[in-house]
Amino acid sequence: MGEMNISREHSDKLRRRFMRAVLNDLSALEIMINDGLIESGITRIGAEQEMFLVDKNYSPACKSVEILDDIDDPRFTFEIAKFNLEANLTPAELKSNCLRKLENEINETLLIAKKAAGKHGTQIVLAGILPTLKQMDLTLDNMVPIDRYFELNDTLKQLRGSDFRLNVRGIDELSVTHDSFMLEALNTSFQVHLQVSSEDFVHKYNIAQAITAPVMAVSVNSGLIHHNRLWHESRIAVFQNSVDTRSDTLQQRGMLPRVYFGKEWVSSVCDIFKEDISRFPVVLTADFDEDPVGMLKEGITPKLKALMLHNGTVYRWNRPCYGVVDNVPHLRIENRVLPAGPSVIDEVANTAFFVGLMVGMSNKYDDITQVLRFSDVANNFLNATRIGLEAKFHWLDHQTITASKLILNELLPIARDGLIQEGLDKQDIDRYLGVIEDRTQSKQTGAKWAIKSITEMDENILPDEKVRSITAEMVINQKTEEPVHKWKLAKASETLDWRATFQRLGQFMTEELFTVRPDDLLDLAASIMDWKHVRHVPVENDKGQLVGLISHRAILREVSRGRNNKEDPSAVKDVMRENPITAPPDMRTADAIRMMRKDKLGCLPVVEKGKLVGIVTERDLINVAGKLLEDQLEMYNES
Repeated sequence: MGEMNISREHSDKLRRRFMRAVLNDLSALEIMINDGLIESGITRIGAEQEMFLVDKNYSPACKSVEILDDIDDPRFTFEIAKFNLEANLTPAELKSNCLRKLENEINETLLIAKKAAGKHGTQIVLAGILPTLKQMDLTLDNMVPIDRYFELNDTLKQLRGSDFRLNVRGIDELSVTHDSFMLEALNTSFQVHLQVSSEDFVHKYNIAQAITAPVMAVSVNSGLIHHNRLWHESRIAVFQNSVDTRSDTLQQRGMLPRVYFGKEWVSSVCDIFKEDISRFPVVLTADFDEDPVGMLKEGITPKLKALMLHNGTVYRWNRPCYGVVDNVPHLRIENRVLPAGPSVIDEVANTAFFVGLMVGMSNKYDDITQVLRFSDVANNFLNATRIGLEAKFHWLDHQTITASKLILNELLPIARDGLIQEGLDKQDIDRYLGVIEDRTQSKQTGAKWAIKSITEMDENILPDEKVRSITAEMVINQKTEEPVHKWKLAKASETLDWRATFQRLGQFMTEELFTVRPDDLLDLAASIMDWKHVRHVPVENDKGQLVGLISHRAILREVSRGRNNKEDPSAVKDVMRENPITAPPDMRTADAIRMMRKDKLGCLPVVEKGKLVGIVTERDLINVAGKLLEDQLEMYNES
């Protein structure tokens, strides 16, 4: 979760004091490493389980504050959004049945969360990205009211100097701007921590970088952002953009984002921290009175809170971490690429594959940097996030190989050898690596399941209904504890309350819009209406701002008056209604109906931040009313 006692004071003096504390912490860390004070000779694993909260209709439920009040367990904590929870799992030595213990503890914490959530009418979902989340859910009102988050948002925005932008292209394309870093709340992950000794840290860290792509390829579980079919692990793109502090100028200059894979192989753990301190300005500060070097002289292990606070705002996909337990310091590699879900056994299987490769590859290659180019490793990671198991990798001996073939033929045996060497139970090794093998052979990852499910649903079903059906099926399947490669594709559910899709305009508005400009030929607007079977066409200017609305009735009126002739054809601006009444996407449908009835509107353009994002017409509302009337009549007949 990170340090919560941060300062909201904005002063150059405080930032300078904080940076001095960061540098003092770094000096102390170098002393501890040089003097052999970092714990060694033992390997531990730990994890952070993030989860979504949804209501009975599978929409995000902003209940985390109330739920955490009911949970008396120090493992649980907040995440950024009120529709998220996090459980920090107990570290365990990498031996015997540690993976089975991890699975049991995940199930235990999920049961605790489900019981507490149930008291508030909510459910738990494990997903990399919750399909029912929409941009209108990502408001600051839905952020947990903690100073750390508000300060982080304010500082990131100030550094960036503009709204956050997200552009992702897969089968579909999504391009949005957002006014806060709440875009990050789209994501939940299953973050695995591996404790390593300081003398072996560089070797293990470079191995982690090398294997991240194949581990990512088989673990992808974030193929949808609402109904848009994007990267198989869209979390990677979302997270990078949601905390990107680079201005346009800095991006053009080639400055790295705060979320990044890395630029080269590393040669020292302290060099990683030095690199990040040099590149990324402070975004959170706090007053720490520790004298870490002085504490070492007194035999007290410092917690290096300032260094870790800064480290917590730089999001390497494999991040170095420092911690202290019982006055003994240790180093960890935090793997941040794994998504939450699709099931608990899938998460533990991903962990087993990652940890097994960390050990097995470390034993097999004395120096991975001599047999793999870093540029290939970074490119492999990007390919894996985009298309999962179908990605092609540049691997050892200059071979080009698909992710699935590499995993099945080369990496699974290496991972198995690594786990055997660490003394893990053979039954557990077979159980978890068997899931990876079966998933790879079937090529049904969580992302592939979701993308294929939504693609094969009836095209006449509204997108919001499709993603509710998919989320409902996720909840059902997660209760069975079956791994995702055994899941049947989700079907459009007939048991969902269809009214949940029509609560707010943004849920069912038409987003695929055909617009004209004021100076366009009037006949063009008439033709679009005829071709696309619509009765209203919005009018936008060159900046994409809504300036008018033209209706089928207005065109007929113009034609009847004889003013649209060949010699002097009418323009759209001659007929359009200027400055039409609009509504935001989060307007309640009931309020929109009252507005349209009161002002006798045939359609209602939906506008967000001055930009047209959708349209709702009389026909849409007639469909809603028809369904409602049908339900009421059925209830009446049954009574």
